[in-house]
Amino acid sequence: MTMMKKVINRLILRKPSEYSPRWLSTASEKSIPVAQPRTKRSLLFDKVKTNPKSSITDILNDYQNNGNILNRFEATSLSNYFRKRKNYQSTLQLFEWMESNKLRITNADQAIQIDLLYKTKDLASAEEYFNSLQDSEKTNKTYGALQSCYCKEKALDKALDIFEKMKVLKYMSLLNYNNMLSLYYNIGQPEKVVSLVQEMEEKNFVPNLYTYNLLINSYAALKNLDAVEEILERMESKNVKCDLFTYGNLATIYFNAGLHEKANTYLVMMEKMENAPSEDMFEAARTRIKLYSEMNDLSGVNRAWDSLKSTFPTPNNTSYLFILLALSKLGDLERLESLFKEWENGCSYYDYRLPNVILEYYLKHNMNDKANALYTSMINRETAPNLRTLNLFATLCIKNSDIDLALKYLEMGVDIAGSKKRNWFPPDETVKLFLDYFEEEKDADIAEKFVQSMKKISHIDSKVYDYLLSNITASDA
Repeated sequence: MTMMKKVINRLILRKPSEYSPRWLSTASEKSIPVAQPRTKRSLLFDKVKTNPKSSITDILNDYQNNGNILNRFEATSLSNYFRKRKNYQSTLQLFEWMESNKLRITNADQAIQIDLLYKTKDLASAEEYFNSLQDSEKTNKTYGALQSCYCKEKALDKALDIFEKMKVLKYMSLLNYNNMLSLYYNIGQPEKVVSLVQEMEEKNFVPNLYTYNLLINSYAALKNLDAVEEILERMESKNVKCDLFTYGNLATIYFNAGLHEKANTYLVMMEKMENAPSEDMFEAARTRIKLYSEMNDLSGVNRAWDSLKSTFPTPNNTSYLFILLALSKLGDLERLESLFKEWENGCSYYDYRLPNVILEYYLKHNMNDKANALYTSMINRETAPNLRTLNLFATLCIKNSDIDLALKYLEMGVDIAGSKKRNWFPPDETVKLFLDYFEEEKDADIAEKFVQSMKKISHIDSKVYDYLLSNITASDA
């Protein structure tokens, strides 16, 4: 399966956390004062921003030792600042500092800490904190936070147990149902999604767009496209409007079902949606790029890229990767090289995934001069190449009859693959290139080194190597 096809198989869904209640969001609490002296708050934030690698505990201790008192407004602002940047470790340190300094902790704070402990440590730490709470502190918020952890961990038994407890305690909410629906879908039980939605509606919980997305994807997994159509009709009757993610889901579903014309209909609908710049549009444009490329629609790919660039003038590395993969598949070499140069000239981090696409294209089309020029540029970079890069380097060196250097790159890759348990390295195609070379050149010494490298990762049956070496040795005799 190609890299692009692997990407295609991922259905687009918003994470359950995006539908979290207000107390688990980055929004400030209503009880927090609106106006605060800006100078003191700015001083604290300046210290945090100018010392991003410093311990927040040390910064807060220093702030307090200088006669300042951290209030709820500042604490919540800091929490929001860290969580928005996914700096969960600093957020957790902030809450722990607040507790140790007897600053008021709300039940919502405790729920957030459960989530943070799971993200920064493990499930056991989140459970331990929950169990340490007073009975009065075990509310719908803290129960809900722990249930969310179980669902993310795919701990089905624990998730079901706490789900049933919350029903008894009358703590249920739409979010709790959506968490369970997401869990069932992610562990490959789409039929449970269907039955749980029925239960949810019987208990008068009204599905939202996230619920419908899960239901649509579950019916698709069950290969029941008629039910998918029925869900769309139900959404329309209840005035639940599809967004970019819904259309992306539908386009992916119909593409995977082989109904490319219908998939294209939803891609066009995505194009017509006018939204303010957002992460939704970011992901939606990339979805269009990958689906249009699989349908061999170069103009669609280019429209999707132009749309993304008009909204995000400086796309990130992953977005460039999507367009390069698409152009490589469709064979548009001129635009492929042009966008690669555009990325290379403006990138702040040399991500080897991108030049890999170009180098692989050159090798596949026997463009050896261009491959060698790109190789020279790549080896002069300061960042270390990844496994796929090392594999491409080895392939190029074999084509150049530089077997010693090819073996060097192979051995580098074997060491990395062994330590990281990447069983795909080296690919069968690369192994065959080495074997073909040894068969032709009858180089027993190099072949023996190759065999020893492969034995480190048990990549091929030893009988193959024994046969290879015996043939080479026999021919030298």
